Amino acid sequence: MTKFTDLNLNPKVLKAITEAGYEEPTPIQAGAIPPALEGRDVLGIAQTGTGKTASFTLPMLSLLARGRARARMPRSLVLCPTRELAAQVAENFDTYSKHLKLTKALLIGGVSFKEQDKLIDKGVDVLIATPGRLLDHFERGKLLLTGVQIMVVDEADRMLDMGFIPDIERIFSLTPFTRQTFFFSATMAPEIERITNTFLQAPERIEVARQATASETIEQGVVMFKPSRRDRADSEKRKLLRAMIDGEGDKCTNAIIFCNRKSDVDICAKSLKKYGYDAAPIHGDLDQSQRTKTLDAFRNGELRFLVASDVAARGLDVPAVSHVFNYDVPGHAEDYVHRIGRTGRAGREGKAITLCGPRDEKAFDAVENLIQKEIPRLDNPVKSGKPEKAEAEASDETKPKSNRSKSSRSKSAKAAAPPKEDAPKQDQPQKSEAKSDSSGKSSSRSRGTRGGGNKGGNDNRVVGMGDHLPSFIALSFEERRAG
Repeated sequence: MTKFTDLNLNPKVLKAITEAGYEEPTPIQAGAIPPALEGRDVLGIAQTGTGKTASFTLPMLSLLARGRARARMPRSLVLCPTRELAAQVAENFDTYSKHLKLTKALLIGGVSFKEQDKLIDKGVDVLIATPGRLLDHFERGKLLLTGVQIMVVDEADRMLDMGFIPDIERIFSLTPFTRQTFFFSATMAPEIERITNTFLQAPERIEVARQATASETIEQGVVMFKPSRRDRADSEKRKLLRAMIDGEGDKCTNAIIFCNRKSDVDICAKSLKKYGYDAAPIHGDLDQSQRTKTLDAFRNGELRFLVASDVAARGLDVPAVSHVFNYDVPGHAEDYVHRIGRTGRAGREGKAITLCGPRDEKAFDAVENLIQKEIPRLDNPVKSGKPEKAEAEASDETKPKSNRSKSSRSKSAKAAAPPKEDAPKQDQPQKSEAKSDSSGKSSSRSRGTRGGGNKGGNDNRVVGMGDHLPSFIALSFEERRAG
């Protein structure tokens, strides 16, 4: 069995590892540390949670133990896709470098440029940054990358998802060709493989088996639900989430609720707060101070429910999380294992419940195929009376429309009908015409005067003469018609 003492790490680094309570490296650490200490490039393929942060942190500290940084020229660079993951990497450096006189700086968005500039001006051995903020400092002329000896790209697959690949390529071009590169990714998409072939030189490839199974201490379940109406799907889904939380009772001491979209994170958190649940959102669009405050409150037990997106929750390390609720089924099956891995950590028991609607069934099938296990189906705790109520409301909404249509039809009928006061006036000339005409044509004339403009030939009514119709005009028309 390999131990950290067998890996030729710096004695001061080994002392920090021992004080942290670690003795044996994980597979990714045992595979990556030896070639890294030899000065070779490393390509690591492993999921989050396999200990890969330490697999590049420990050799970096050993290699940087000697030397001194110059102003605005960091000696090493670590690129992370999110602020939270960058902050977690910084915590690892603090843990393992406490016996070394090395300096670090954290460049992330949402923090004042002025404070970060002060750190860079003093000179840092380790620079941990997100791509966007790093390039902001570079373009302002506050940072030079020509002194970078070691460069690390962490979570490259997330970089690809977030559109950072062009920034990564540019940063690579700003660093020396002689740098040592550590490149880590959970998957090897064609775009990522192209970058590794371009910027890494004969790397040592360490591939840890994909984390396709969740911990046995995590109880999994899924609720398959179908909304009563399409326009009620979101509200009924939020009601189902609340019912699932209530069903867990006191067992649910705290929970992370995962949503696929940032907009749903805000809506879900707002809805939970409206109904009296202690919840707060965290996603990439929030200010960094607010994100840090929310995370600290959740870690300290001051916040019960953390509603998060995948990107914001990447790399979160909260030891005691009792439940994970997947409000949405993740689009990537690997993210399911990552999500539910936030609970049941360090041998603790945990529970993960997923809400699956009709649109999520295909993605859920991919999850079950990945973990090679059928997730138990749970009963829907929401009563079945709601669809009937929805239908009743729908029928109520349609009633005004039918009343309006009836009233409009009655109005149109009244408008089409001739006024009752005009009828006697129209009948008077017809009676006189019947008396004066002995040829028996009075019936046809009376039918003609009462017509509604029918084109069938029975309408001999003359329009524009007022209520009185001279008999000679009617006779002339009848004669023409008879002829």
